[in-house]
Amino acid sequence: MTVKNQSLLREASHQTVAGGSAGLVEICLMHPLDVVKTRFQIQRGKGDATSYKSLGHCFKTMFRQEGILGFYKGILPPILAETPKRAVKIFTIAGLGSGLTEAIVVNPFEVVKVSLQAQRNTFLQQPSTFAYAREIIRSQGFGLRGLNKGLTATLGRHGVFNMIYFGFYFNVKNIIPVNEDPAMEFLRKLGIGLLSGTIASCVNIPFDVAKSRIQGPQPTPGVIKYRTCFNSIKAIYREEGFLALYKGLVPKIMRLGPGGAVMLLVYEYSFAWLQENF
Repeated sequence: MTVKNQSLLREASHQTVAGGSAGLVEICLMHPLDVVKTRFQIQRGKGDATSYKSLGHCFKTMFRQEGILGFYKGILPPILAETPKRAVKIFTIAGLGSGLTEAIVVNPFEVVKVSLQAQRNTFLQQPSTFAYAREIIRSQGFGLRGLNKGLTATLGRHGVFNMIYFGFYFNVKNIIPVNEDPAMEFLRKLGIGLLSGTIASCVNIPFDVAKSRIQGPQPTPGVIKYRTCFNSIKAIYREEGFLALYKGLVPKIMRLGPGGAVMLLVYEYSFAWLQENF
């Protein structure tokens, strides 16, 4: 292996480890908002007593009925998917290409995660992540009706998000000048990242809602209502209205700000430490 190849491999490995570390910390801190987002996306209307009326009502109800650990349901699948997801971002073309490749990698983890997040029992009453994954494979298989259901919606979610996020982020970052003050420069990057993520989330969330409906529990047990991405979007729009396609947007955007700050800080410090010591 040439010196140049060794240097490239070293750089890529450092970025993968630093990115994975940043993602792990962000998941552990911000996962409750992901659970709440999923709960809103899978509920159909607000007509029954089990529906969440608002963000505050959802947090209070979950805490009262499921305990603090209820907010960490389904946390293991995204943790397991984090390192391969970061590697995909580095080794594929940024934007749409990385989003589509990333979606293929993470979709089976998303199926298990959403299934666990949808359950309203306590955390300790749930089957383990691996037991649930085995049950999905045993009863439904690996295909688009089993461990890979919702793949088209996941492709739409990740592809659209990455395409808009990276396109907007790098264009705006080049327009706004770099600040010599490290604190202000961090705020500049964070602000641009938050704005980029908010815009991308507003565009891609209908795919996210469709994904949650396909991967989550169906309205009638044993009858598959939400099977494909665009048919699910049409059904949600027809039966529940346009705003139903934006369910879970508030907790999703709430996660972007502090989550983005955490990821930037952990990534920069981890990458600098790896560069210095390895």
